[in-house]
Amino acid sequence: MALIEALLIQGSQMLLVLALAPLLTGVVRKMKARLMRRQGASIFQPYRDLARLMRKEAVVAEGASWLFRAAPYLIFATTWVAAALVPTFATGLVFSWSADLIAIASILAAGRFFLTLAGMDIGTSFGGLGSSREVMISSLAEPAMIMIVFALALVAGSTQLSTMAGVMLEGVGLRITLALALIALMIVALAENARIPVDNPTTHLELTMVHEAMVLEYSGRHLALIELSAQLKLLLYISLIACLFLPWGLAPVGAGLVAALVGVGSYLAKLALGAGLLATFETAIAKMRVFRVPDFLGAALMLGLLGTLLLFVSRGM
Repeated sequence: MALIEALLIQGSQMLLVLALAPLLTGVVRKMKARLMRRQGASIFQPYRDLARLMRKEAVVAEGASWLFRAAPYLIFATTWVAAALVPTFATGLVFSWSADLIAIASILAAGRFFLTLAGMDIGTSFGGLGSSREVMISSLAEPAMIMIVFALALVAGSTQLSTMAGVMLEGVGLRITLALALIALMIVALAENARIPVDNPTTHLELTMVHEAMVLEYSGRHLALIELSAQLKLLLYISLIACLFLPWGLAPVGAGLVAALVGVGSYLAKLALGAGLLATFETAIAKMRVFRVPDFLGAALMLGLLGTLLLFVSRGM
């Protein structure tokens, strides 16, 4: 009976992240529109867009291989699994043993690998352009992510997310390492989600787009799965930041229904806070040139490295 209850809670988290991902994107778009003094679309517009795309026929180019057809499903599966492993409203779930920060980064890297291959599969110039830029960004973002993992693991003594959240809840004091890791993780999150200032998710300008260039040839249900994967990825990074740096409200193992509901409420509040901060940041800053992206991500790498070194120095004193 206890196993069935644990599986139901884990399944609830998987369905929760899947249901909230389009809503998060809609809230960010709505906030950005209001900050620009525009009415903006409804926060539920992403659901309508996904439903419309699912009803349309998927048009595939003649030169497309099996990889082009399979990539949307692989990208969606890897992103959904990674997002479902991050603790949202409760810790110590039945699959929490696999919610390792390094494993989640590896799963996301696998999805990115399939996306870049799909962008190059048709052989169009835009697909190759977007794939090459995506690989360039990932080659800088992944080392920065590894340094962030090292810094946080040294503080928490583990790379398992439930354990790290528990350590943060117990209190680790004010540490410069955590502040540096937080800023670096935010920079990586912006780059991984193709958000401003690295990329503009609302533009289709040939010379500036990265993510959109790789998915221009997709349509119908294939495009719907890729769009939903991008929305899940945004929710994943906000959930990750909330789990590691704002773990308050997470229900512990066996806490009961009331604690779980409190955890869901606190999780929704954290998502709203993250959406507001992202919308404000993207409204206040302009997109940078592609050739300046390495400097931007290099700052994240240096912050992660500096945080790790400061931790070693402070322990040695």
